[in-house]
Amino acid sequence: MLKLKDTQSKNAFRYGYLLNKMYPYIKKVLWRSVLLFLLAVPLGLLDGVVAFSLRPYMDFVVNGNELQTFELWGHTFKLQAFFIKLIPIAIVLFALIQGVLKYVCNYLSDWTGNKMSNALKVDLFKKLTSMDTKFYDVNSSGIVLNRFLTDPDTASKNLINTLKSFILAMFEFVALVFVLLFNSWKLALIGIGVMGIAITPVIFIKKKIKSVSNATMVVGGDMTTNFNETFAGNKIITAYNLQGNQNHKFEDQIHRQFDLTMSLTKRVGWMSPIMYFVCSIGIAIVMNYGNSLILSGEMSAGSFASFVTSLLLLYKPTKSLGLTLTNLQTTFVSIARVFELFDLMPEIKNSPNAKELKEISSGIKFENVWFEYEEGQPVLKDFNLQVNKNETIALVGNSGGGKSTVVNLIPRFYDVTKGSVKINDIDIRELDIVSLRNNISFVFQDNYLFTGTIKENILMGKPDATESEIAEAVKLSHLDEFLGTLPDGIDTVVGERGASLSGGQRQRVAIARALIKNAPIVILDEATSALDNESEAIVQKALDNLMKNKTVFVIAHRLSTIHSAHRIAVLNEGELAELGTHEELMSKQDGRYRYLYEMQFAGEKTAGGK
Repeated sequence: MLKLKDTQSKNAFRYGYLLNKMYPYIKKVLWRSVLLFLLAVPLGLLDGVVAFSLRPYMDFVVNGNELQTFELWGHTFKLQAFFIKLIPIAIVLFALIQGVLKYVCNYLSDWTGNKMSNALKVDLFKKLTSMDTKFYDVNSSGIVLNRFLTDPDTASKNLINTLKSFILAMFEFVALVFVLLFNSWKLALIGIGVMGIAITPVIFIKKKIKSVSNATMVVGGDMTTNFNETFAGNKIITAYNLQGNQNHKFEDQIHRQFDLTMSLTKRVGWMSPIMYFVCSIGIAIVMNYGNSLILSGEMSAGSFASFVTSLLLLYKPTKSLGLTLTNLQTTFVSIARVFELFDLMPEIKNSPNAKELKEISSGIKFENVWFEYEEGQPVLKDFNLQVNKNETIALVGNSGGGKSTVVNLIPRFYDVTKGSVKINDIDIRELDIVSLRNNISFVFQDNYLFTGTIKENILMGKPDATESEIAEAVKLSHLDEFLGTLPDGIDTVVGERGASLSGGQRQRVAIARALIKNAPIVILDEATSALDNESEAIVQKALDNLMKNKTVFVIAHRLSTIHSAHRIAVLNEGELAELGTHEELMSKQDGRYRYLYEMQFAGEKTAGGK
């Protein structure tokens, strides 16, 4: 499964399987979790204490029934007087104990839930960074954010909170049932039976919860993507007056989310009134039967008051158990989605006994390479090319001809469909991926700079670089003059995506990053095409320094920039149409390269004439 939208949460109802999967994360907070659940037991039992105390209070205080006296430390006490004095003190102590237990339980619940969620997020982020380029091609940023950040929160925090709520409700239920049985087992059978009927509908909605949860996740991901695109593409939106279009898209997503929420509400919301109605029938039967038991002398008024109070209080944990079971099913759907992510495997991975690439000794060879992004739609067709060590080869051709695909195959962003790419006559699929990519530097048309300082962005090429190496990279990339104009120099913070820098400045930072890496293979993908003439001239000087004594692949839109390439490979619809030096290709009267060059030169001349 690569498309995250297509999740089925197929293991959502295999509770044992999912808990076993979660155990390594539960284990990290096990003792605090155990303490939390242990404290939830007495907290759940306390409501039973209240109901139980009503019987002696009604019989001995309100009705004034006299019972035997008892002696304590040489003093004689009457039970009636004892209860009158004890109850106010007991109420205060009860409230204090309950308050302390609730605080500790809530604190432990948040602590353990957040710890588990953080551990899951760290492992999921490692999984995310291990995925290959195709994964990012087929999934939107919103879906990725939802699946990798929201689901771990739901899986961890909700699991702890729901289990705590379940234990609280369960022991509250047990305590109150005990009080019911203690006061009258006959009435208890009626009350418990009715409560059992009231909670039954929960088992019928779990499949709906799963489908709605998955659909809501997709809509939530689409909404996040919309936000991301609005933020990143704000200039396009403004320039083309697309605000209405974006607003309409978001409104549609909001309505879809609302419909899904209400769909679940229609199926879950009726549980509460049905439970209330069924419970009220039970209370009515108990009241009617209880009157006869009082009149016959089988129950005292205190016992009946205690019983009815317990039955009324029992509605709360019964309802809570129903809601908790519903929430638990939602939680397990999220847990299932989380562990589907862990099951994702990148298509690009090391082969067994992968070899380390230590140096480039005999160049790079493409042998009968076929490649397709979509099945049945080849982008490269039987492509063959031999690039020698320290040779600069330029790739030219119409847009969509396969130029970028060729260079994307070298670092194994993608693997060939058929054929092979070889370095030192070894298929790159047999090389260790880390060592392969350590030998390659990239400079793209739109180089991504990370939030941080210019220095931090340069050091991504070589994190352990010395100050002298940094200074040399800055000099060779022609960044020194620009850095001299900044108050903080190389320690200037560039902001998200390097938005505070011009295109030429971003390119020179990227070139410095590539220079400091000093990899033997350099790939330049349209590195100067988006620059003005002045910026291009400076960047080209920096690129010349980067390309010295390297095996270089250059993709260039402006053909005038590749005269110095040793050879030029012309691609047309995924095939190698021509190969040779600039002079050789220009000498072909009907050659593809000559046609492209003259068309571009004529266009530039016309533009210049205007």
